[in-house]
Amino acid sequence: MRSTTTDETGSPVTGSAPTAVEDRSARRAVTIFPILVLLAGALGWALPGPISSQAGLITPLLGVIMFGMGLTLTLPDFRLVLMRPLPVALGVVAQYAVMPLVGWGVARALGLSDELTAGVILVGCVPGGTASNVVAYLARADTALSVTMTSVSTLLAPVMTPLLTLWLVGERLPVDGRGMAITILQIVLVPVVLGLIVRTALPHLVRRVLPALPWLSVAVICGVVAIVVSLSADQLVEAGLVVALAVLLHNAIGIGIGYAFGRATGQGELTARTMAIEVGMQNSGLASGLAATFFTPVAALPGAVFSVWHNLSGALVAGWFRTRGRPD
Repeated sequence: MRSTTTDETGSPVTGSAPTAVEDRSARRAVTIFPILVLLAGALGWALPGPISSQAGLITPLLGVIMFGMGLTLTLPDFRLVLMRPLPVALGVVAQYAVMPLVGWGVARALGLSDELTAGVILVGCVPGGTASNVVAYLARADTALSVTMTSVSTLLAPVMTPLLTLWLVGERLPVDGRGMAITILQIVLVPVVLGLIVRTALPHLVRRVLPALPWLSVAVICGVVAIVVSLSADQLVEAGLVVALAVLLHNAIGIGIGYAFGRATGQGELTARTMAIEVGMQNSGLASGLAATFFTPVAALPGAVFSVWHNLSGALVAGWFRTRGRPD
């Protein structure tokens, strides 16, 4: 029997060979999701006044997204931590080592301002994005491992994200590490755990609403992006190109190093593909929200742009891996 879950785009994430319907659904989702996010960003830029007035909603909206993620999880999703601890540990170590350092290096190489540097680094310091699960599915990688890596990195975020941000950003801007940790606990860990508890206690009820949850998450993510862009709409034209370049480099280098790290540590092709995707795709909505809260609206721009780009690049990477087939 095939086990199936869904990611934040509404696509099935399946442990065995996908059906034609599932495959079409997943392809449609990774195409539609970035388009919707792009439209939301355009709306925030076109109507900055009324949308920026909703800035106070960023934190609760992120909590809604993470609660939805928790509802899609089950306890067996964490079984791989015990069954295959090495690839899970390697993936999580790569997640929190590669992307923060690559973000720092890209920001330094491009000579970004302190605010944009903080935003790029923060994108690297957050956990993996749940969209990585559907990309792993499309890439014929190890989807179960992808789900576990995302879940574990998310649970570690209240500790790892503030520590890494304080280390890499603290010399350029003041960082409220304690406040960031408390905020991540409130909008990430608590909602995810509550969602997991509800899923465990009321599995039949949750199963009935699961089809609607991913699209609710999409709508909420679009709302966060629209607000973030509206808060820095006047700087978007000036900084847009350099932010786009920083995001492209950050994402591409992360994917490449993630794959190379997997192969260098003796992991198989499927695990290396999974690590490439997990390392390169970030929870950029969370990064935007934290940047807007603890730094400035300008610092939130890299996360907003990353939200669009990593879904597009993920689809391209998945297509490339698919041309190589799925090794036995």
